[in-house]
Amino acid sequence: MIQKYNTNFFKLIFFIFVTLLFSFPANSELSVEEIIKGRKALFSKNYSTAKKVQTFASKRDFDKAKKLMLEMSENYKSLIEYFPENTKEGFKTEALPIIWENKDEFNNLMTKSSNDMIELASIIETSDDAKGALGKLMWSNCKTCHSKFRAPH
Repeated sequence: MIQKYNTNFFKLIFFIFVTLLFSFPANSELSVEEIIKGRKALFSKNYSTAKKVQTFASKRDFDKAKKLMLEMSENYKSLIEYFPENTKEGFKTEALPIIWENKDEFNNLMTKSSNDMIELASIIETSDDAKGALGKLMWSNCKTCHSKFRAPH
């Protein structure tokens, strides 16, 4: 019992730390390098989390999948703050200039992605087609963002 409490406590502390690390306002004192690397790390985190969501959902471990979906939702909200005007270039950014040219469209996609993850968490367990729901509400947003706002790699 004590071991489980300690593990959960440390997981909670780690989650709070990561949330604070990736949830800073755009006008903070962070350098351009820190902002660009931070957004890259957050997108990378969402991708690895999405793969875990896919795995948990395919195993019908919906409680674990839903927890990760809600984490991804928060990450998408945070990402809106990671694109101030002074971060268009440098530090191997893969962000295309269209993000800043169509900032409202990009922000709307991040908001939609966040909302879709919340919707996915609410329906995944009762969906007749979990794989289809993941494709529609999770992977399609990734594809849309990559095809429009990210440099090919």
